[in-house]
Amino acid sequence: MHNNTAISELIEAGKWVSQRGWVPATGGNFSARTASGYVVTASGFDKGQLGTHAFIEFDHEGNRTKGSGNPSAETELHLNMYKLIPSAKFVLHTHSVAATVLSRVIKGHAINLHGYEMQKSLSGIKSHLDTLTIPIFDNDQDIDRLSLLVSDHHLHTPIEHAVLIRGHGLYVVGRDIKEVLRHLEGLEFLFSCELERLKLEGIQAGVQP
Repeated sequence: MHNNTAISELIEAGKWVSQRGWVPATGGNFSARTASGYVVTASGFDKGQLGTHAFIEFDHEGNRTKGSGNPSAETELHLNMYKLIPSAKFVLHTHSVAATVLSRVIKGHAINLHGYEMQKSLSGIKSHLDTLTIPIFDNDQDIDRLSLLVSDHHLHTPIEHAVLIRGHGLYVVGRDIKEVLRHLEGLEFLFSCELERLKLEGIQAGVQP
């Protein structure tokens, strides 16, 4: 995939994600792995109104090759996830209400989803009887340190679909733009369902579902 193709797909994805309210106040960042390296959204741009000027291009070693914007502080985490998950071609980082709140309600190191038919929207999940696990990491302004925690976790429990950053948001991966958007939409639906379940059942904050 060439850089221009990846940028075009991310521009369209940004419109779709923004319409759903998952990237408020210029929050979030998007990226893609390409034949020549990576493209990543620059900081401070409304994801619903992205243009080619809103992207920074990097080579395979993470060196900036093109783009005039300011790199997001979270660029390193995007690049790290590509190293950990060779099949990943896209990473979308979003800030939905459901993902952000649920990551704070759950005090453990993962959210385990079970019993939902919509789990099958995630690649590799075949049944509602499977358990879909999304790891949760404490937020950290030191992105290098956060990336190291994600890497250490991946060594013993490989990350397949996404990670949650507590009180921050979701990083979701996919092998193409259709898969990453499907994973994002499926997880957002599941997070909303789980948040409602916790409220309706009156489960105390921090009790793992």
